[in-house]
Amino acid sequence: MTVPGIVQSTLEGEEIAARVPLGGDDELFITPSRTIIYRAEGLLSDESVDTFSHDADRLTLSEGRRKTRFTLEYPLDGEREFTIPGNRTDEVLHPVLAGVLTGNDITDSGETVLKTFRFSELTLIITSDRLVKHIGEAVWDSDFEQYHYADVTNLSFEDGSVATQVVLGVDGRQQRIKAPNDQADEVAERLKRALCSFHDVETLEELNALLAADEDDADEPTTESASGVDFGIGVDPLDANPPEPDDLGGETTASQEPTETDSSSDPLGSSSAFDLGSNTDEGAGQTAQQQTADDALHDESSVTGRSSVSTGTVRDTSTTDSPSADPELLERIESLESAVEAQTELLEAQQATIEQLIEELRQGR
Repeated sequence: MTVPGIVQSTLEGEEIAARVPLGGDDELFITPSRTIIYRAEGLLSDESVDTFSHDADRLTLSEGRRKTRFTLEYPLDGEREFTIPGNRTDEVLHPVLAGVLTGNDITDSGETVLKTFRFSELTLIITSDRLVKHIGEAVWDSDFEQYHYADVTNLSFEDGSVATQVVLGVDGRQQRIKAPNDQADEVAERLKRALCSFHDVETLEELNALLAADEDDADEPTTESASGVDFGIGVDPLDANPPEPDDLGGETTASQEPTETDSSSDPLGSSSAFDLGSNTDEGAGQTAQQQTADDALHDESSVTGRSSVSTGTVRDTSTTDSPSADPELLERIESLESAVEAQTELLEAQQATIEQLIEELRQGR
């Protein structure tokens, strides 16, 4: 794709690392040092560009129903912001955040930002050399934490009903990171691939075997199962010599106490009488009366049905002759149709203009 001339003159020799379409002809360009927002000429504005340096101290997002506002805070220039369509938020955040990490010398030369995750007030950034974690309202600021892959001693995952915990051993200490279950698989896979690639191994087992500093670590699943550790409450072990069915039945009969009503004879249990109603003794009399009433209604409906059919047949046989077409009336109808078509074309043109205005407003102009 060609780069607009106004953007080309703004690059000042830098290469474009990434570009994200923002709708229409608008685009976002990422260079190693800056984010460039290109706005094409439209009904509300002329062609223009805005540049935002990556040496910001803080990056914050404000998401609305249709737009997302990016706010970059600088030590001298204060806050600067730009707005993009809400459906482009994740596509824009990843390269912008990668540029900010590079601009603040957090990532090294040649290091690649692989994936960015946002979970409420937690941001996870997986690079080819480290894991960056930030907790707070901002997506990134100076309160971030980072774990270099060279310092990782093991990696495991603990499943939960709502979230999965990523357990990362760093210099012998465990760092736990919760990821929602709907994105936990992608987090796990991305992190495993990054760590395995960094340490030049193929699987998680090989990785943990390479990184393990203490084979007796209780949080290492493979070590616990190999040493026969008791996991506490769980499924009881199966008996190697289970009792025969007859023995089970005999023990149950002997242990049961007799009751006035044996619910075992009723497959629905004791609640079946409640579900069927409490007037079970009067069922036979009511059934006979109901049958007599149903027969009477059936006979009456049969007679009424035949009467309705007969009456309907008489009405259907009546016909009326349609009047002949009036030439003057036909001419007026054709004139009205032509006027309606002209109005329709005008409305369609106005609708196209309105849609273009709405699209430009959604793009943050």
